[in-house]
Amino acid sequence: MLFQRPSDDRLYQALIDRDASFDGRAFVGVTSTGIFCRLTCPARKPKPENCQFHETAAACLEAGFRPCKRCKPLQYGTESLVADLVERLNADPGRRWTEGDIIALGLDPSTVRRAFKRGLGVTFLELARLRRLQEGFTALGQGDSVIEAQLSASYDSASGFRAAMAKLLGLAPGGFRDDAPLRAAPISTPLGPMVAVCDAHSVHLLEFFDRKALAGELKRLVKDTPGGLGCGRFAPHTQIEAELDRYFAGERVVFETPPTLHGGPFAREVWTALRQIPAGETRSYGQLAESLGRPTASRAVARANGQNQIAIVIPCHRVIGADGALTGYGGGLHRKRALIALERQAAETKS
Repeated sequence: MLFQRPSDDRLYQALIDRDASFDGRAFVGVTSTGIFCRLTCPARKPKPENCQFHETAAACLEAGFRPCKRCKPLQYGTESLVADLVERLNADPGRRWTEGDIIALGLDPSTVRRAFKRGLGVTFLELARLRRLQEGFTALGQGDSVIEAQLSASYDSASGFRAAMAKLLGLAPGGFRDDAPLRAAPISTPLGPMVAVCDAHSVHLLEFFDRKALAGELKRLVKDTPGGLGCGRFAPHTQIEAELDRYFAGERVVFETPPTLHGGPFAREVWTALRQIPAGETRSYGQLAESLGRPTASRAVARANGQNQIAIVIPCHRVIGADGALTGYGGGLHRKRALIALERQAAETKS
């Protein structure tokens, strides 16, 4: 049964009672402090007239509230239901999930589907399929045969596995080369799996698995790089993965893995300027254009921003609309919102 939002009076009583049944399904924004919380937050309770209730953490952020440091309502945009299923998925990433499995847990598939779309931008079953492909991708990088990788990904059909990998990465498993100067490897993050493409010295691409432009970006890399693309890891893979772990833990937001930029002079100029935006801050396209001495080039800046293929390291998520609204982001607005919130919280903690 879908969650029906109660009245504000009922939600305020749930806040007073710290009613756990509302955890992840309703949040309170406190106008006197500018902070939003779970209804189970142990902090001192605000007056009713200072409360605004919202159904999602994302809605609280859009209303201008900051996440509470005590109850941590922003778990990268997820709800408690989502967090529980993601934990189950992480425990067995190769499992082939069905709607029947969701029902067997006592959950309504439509409720799960909507919760995941709100929190992560994909349904649970879509995320489970991506995780299975990630397992197959990892197996290929470890030197397993295509059939072994297929089994790791829980695909019954070899042709189905090859087609799914080709659709995801723009290259069928047989197209990867053992002696390639570029290698692709999956990296797990709290916002979903990513793929990193590195050579022995730098990172060339870092994108979320479900980014629609990923296959095209990889095809261009393969076309422009003599020797093609392989599966596996170089030292920069290990370095960028460790830096991402610290980043998502809020411990640091400075990336030292060298990037190789694939773009024209203007695009590279924009990407360099993006890295100069302090973590926890944002800029509009117009402000970025002015900082480059090209105040009329807002649209060109936006195009270059969208062409960035090294997510997070080159922080295109820190660019917003002139009115403060979140604008397009290849990884999804839910991730852009979560990344900005994570960086702001880290910056506030350090200040």
